[in-house]
Amino acid sequence: MARSYPSIILSTLLLFLPLLTGVEAEAKKFPVVVSTWPFIEAVRAAWRAVDNGSSAVDAVVEGCSACEQLRCDGTVGPGGSPNEKGETMLDALVMDGVTMEVGAVAAMRYVKDGIRAARLVMKHSQHTLLAGEGASAFAISMGLPGPMNLSSPESVNKWSDWKENRCQPNFRKNVVPANDCGPYKPIDVSREVLTEYSCEMGTAEYRLPLVGPHSHDTISMAVIDKMGHIAVGTSTNGATFKIPGRVGDGPIAGSSAYADDEVGGCGATGDGDIMMRFLPCYQVVESMRQGMKPEKAAKDAVSRIARKFPDFVGAVVAVDKNGSHAGACHGWTFQYSVQSPDMDDVQVFTVLP
Repeated sequence: MARSYPSIILSTLLLFLPLLTGVEAEAKKFPVVVSTWPFIEAVRAAWRAVDNGSSAVDAVVEGCSACEQLRCDGTVGPGGSPNEKGETMLDALVMDGVTMEVGAVAAMRYVKDGIRAARLVMKHSQHTLLAGEGASAFAISMGLPGPMNLSSPESVNKWSDWKENRCQPNFRKNVVPANDCGPYKPIDVSREVLTEYSCEMGTAEYRLPLVGPHSHDTISMAVIDKMGHIAVGTSTNGATFKIPGRVGDGPIAGSSAYADDEVGGCGATGDGDIMMRFLPCYQVVESMRQGMKPEKAAKDAVSRIARKFPDFVGAVVAVDKNGSHAGACHGWTFQYSVQSPDMDDVQVFTVLP
């Protein structure tokens, strides 16, 4: 006997029900916010934005901006990490994993909103990166407040104490100062003579500046929005007592962060002068494209650096397009923060070297 049309329709729906349920379960993994370090308030700010329907790019900007306003660890936003002249300068980047557009600013003075300046570069120019005075002028012309002094009482005091300590440690090498704090001139001597000279200065740190989470750090954030689109962003005021004009990995796409909607994203933190030579976040994303899981991709990218620079300090966090995440580090214990639909609040994950 022939089956009725309602029976056929019902059977068809039952046949496809597991597939429909699977799609729904997959969608529930989004949105996701992942950030370097226990920058919990920054993750909450990004989560509020993306959970209310904002795009991944806009949520990244909100999250990194919150960290700038809070001056996370004294290494993000205005008021921290003075350079050799006592001035705070900002680096920031935002990348859209859908369009592969990037906006970034480097060594920016007089403007406190690093991540919003980077967003303006992406939105209102055909460039990828603006630096120095030009970045400041562009940001102000696009409506950001400025010019203003980015120093704080804390950064000024830190710089004064450093000056009293004969400007040690610093990022110079193979030089001799006319006075304790320069000006400097290059020298060409053997390693033995240079080491002897460094000891006479009273510390080996004359040639090996300390790098740590409170002297050399970045917020690097990845967000997957409700549509499954991914974006990444970074903000930092760079290495403490850096040489004026220094640009670290913060505004370099593929180094501090990278995103591709087809694969996932990555954020990095640590010794940017070393890490930017390897583009670790580009490596992470490409490894995941080839089939590696986030944990293996993160460990592989870090190990590539450690083989050449075993004393470097740094970390990466990887997130694939499905929201799975993992971190890897070298030289320190690393923490990163996550919020997703199955969490009541931000969770902090610890990664051992």
